[in-house]
Amino acid sequence: MNKLLVVAVLLALLAVSAESFRMPRQAKDEEGPLTQLCNTVKSYYSGAVNTVSDYVETIKGFKLEEKAKNLYTDTTTILSTYNSILQDQIYHLLTSKQ
Repeated sequence: MNKLLVVAVLLALLAVSAESFRMPRQAKDEEGPLTQLCNTVKSYYSGAVNTVSDYVETIKGFKLEEKAKNLYTDTTTILSTYNSILQDQIYHLLTSKQ
């Protein structure tokens, strides 16, 4: 158990010391026109995606799907009632002449 603890501590120290030897990347001083164009397109694309995502989240917040289901249910209930009334009126029109 003690050997395992010593090995773990040594590995942790090795990892910390190895991380300190990393050299930072050096960026190019000049960007070409193709790189600038690609960066511009990427920024416009990410802006458009973020805007659409915001709109979708806003629409989900309105609970439109639930409202549409309620509207459909209410409409079919009302139409079935009026349909029954209309059928009854037609039936009485046809049977009263006999």
